[in-house]
Amino acid sequence: MPIKVACNIVLSPDETRELSRRSRKYTLPYYKVQRAKIVLLAAEGLGNDEIARRLDTPRRVVWLWRKRFFEKRLEGLDELPRPGRPRAFFPRGDRSGKGSGM
Repeated sequence: MPIKVACNIVLSPDETRELSRRSRKYTLPYYKVQRAKIVLLAAEGLGNDEIARRLDTPRRVVWLWRKRFFEKRLEGLDELPRPGRPRAFFPRGDRSGKGSGM
């Protein structure tokens, strides 16, 4: 049985404009575009199951971003700091992190 929508999303004109811009931007990372689309569809009154189906994403992901937006608005769509050491990417063959040394 589907769960009722707990977070009813109502957008301000500025939020609608910003999320629409993000949802159409090809230079943004995919996850940011997807989050904007989730919120825009939620604001249209669609349920989590329908949004998940339309965007081909797990229902739990839709629930998470819908809830985060409801609680923190646009700032809720940003990445949270992750625990542990930051990732490090080095040039091929160099593990020192100092470059090629040439």
